[in-house]
Amino acid sequence: MRVKMILPALTEATSPFFRPIKYSLFPPLGLATLAGFLAEDDDVSIWDEHVEKVATDDEPDLVVIQAYITSARRSYEIADRYRARGVHVALGGLHVTSLPEEAQAHADTVFLGPGEDTWPAFLRDFRAGRPAARYASQHRTLLGVPPIRRDLIKRHKYLVPNSIVVSRGCPHVCDFCYKVAFFKGGKEFYLQPVDSALAEINRLPGRHLYFLDDHLFGSPPFASALFDGMRGMGRLWQAAGTVKAVLEQPGLVEKAVNAGLRSLFIGFETVNAANLSEQRKFQNIGRDYGAAIRRLHELGVMVNGSFVFGMDQDSPDVFDRTVEWAVGQGIETATFHILTPYPDTALYQRLDNENRIVHRDWDLYDTRHVVFRPARLGPAQLEAGYWRAYRDFYRWSSIWRGASTTSAPRDRLRHISYAAGWKKFEPLWDVLIRGGQVLHALPFLEFILEGFGRHPTTPEPSDRRLADREFALQPLDGGALQPRDVHLRDAEPLGNLRLG
Repeated sequence: MRVKMILPALTEATSPFFRPIKYSLFPPLGLATLAGFLAEDDDVSIWDEHVEKVATDDEPDLVVIQAYITSARRSYEIADRYRARGVHVALGGLHVTSLPEEAQAHADTVFLGPGEDTWPAFLRDFRAGRPAARYASQHRTLLGVPPIRRDLIKRHKYLVPNSIVVSRGCPHVCDFCYKVAFFKGGKEFYLQPVDSALAEINRLPGRHLYFLDDHLFGSPPFASALFDGMRGMGRLWQAAGTVKAVLEQPGLVEKAVNAGLRSLFIGFETVNAANLSEQRKFQNIGRDYGAAIRRLHELGVMVNGSFVFGMDQDSPDVFDRTVEWAVGQGIETATFHILTPYPDTALYQRLDNENRIVHRDWDLYDTRHVVFRPARLGPAQLEAGYWRAYRDFYRWSSIWRGASTTSAPRDRLRHISYAAGWKKFEPLWDVLIRGGQVLHALPFLEFILEGFGRHPTTPEPSDRRLADREFALQPLDGGALQPRDVHLRDAEPLGNLRLG
């Protein structure tokens, strides 16, 4: 059987504001995971339109397309071309799960939710000549999932080919979160067996890893066992976590650091604490986010802060206040977003009920455009403030000021190198990416993550000593919403992107 798997390009990846580095970070692990279920004699290929052109004039037996909201239009175009020639097309992903009737018009089969249980069932039906039109995930487990087909990934096209996912979903439920809709109808957070996760890590060459899990620390017992198993591997890795995990899980961050953690994506989305209650982000209310940053920095972990603009309590000064806070805290890198009500989320339902959704042009649901009526900001004002926040945070003066929050020259140099490398040297990244040489930059990334070649072992305090440690858990005029970065790849089978 000839199977072609495609990750269509996001609309923003083809816009005049295209930043190649953002779209050549991670390979499409979701499709590579599904490929692991295919037979050895199946002819399967994976195509990522962010890093290569995808020809659509061939005639495979099966085309599998992973759709996100801003790649929906492109996904449907590709699907329609293949179906016109009689090729069976299967569509899945976040957008398909949210709007299955829309997707069904462009597919022979659609998948709702993660695909670990539905994909094998579909393959049996397809080989028997009786595939169903729709498969909805209900049984959620990672037990028995075959190894990811990493042999199908074109490693040289990605800066971080060693991306990995060891869990699915998130233990928290927030109004804005696309993943809540994706995992409805079953478990919303479940884990890979630790031994399987360690075996997958051992398969990966080199030193650097990037965990794409929504919340790697979501199960402290699992995370603790994982970090124990990773200690001594010599890995350097990056991941996503929460303020609560940093402040209130005794000894866990120290274990992560000793296992190789060097950079953590963490949300500090709003400078208005009232926004947290409105978005049901209860687990972050009343916590001192400055203390979380200081603790990570003391342990040698860099911080990628995520910020969202346009919530109902945001006024015109929110942009300057947010940037000033982030720079003053010494956050190394930041991602900014305009609040976006994704279909089938509680946020979308609330705004729709209030008649505040202004259009449903999914191409513009990219967290860069205003697609609803904000409460205290004009749409043009919100978009202008969003772009200004990026410019102000990544000015050389801001990078220098953020670096000056640490007294160690080595740490200041690390901050400047990481922040400037991400934003200031884009022409160089463009050359490397378009020339297929981006993987050659990985040693430099590892060098920065390691703190320029030197990083001390961090003592792991006992649970009692950490529990007794006094953190100033006072409400900062801010909080963490943590919608995932739209430029990071999701690895859930038939899911799509981590929003953030």
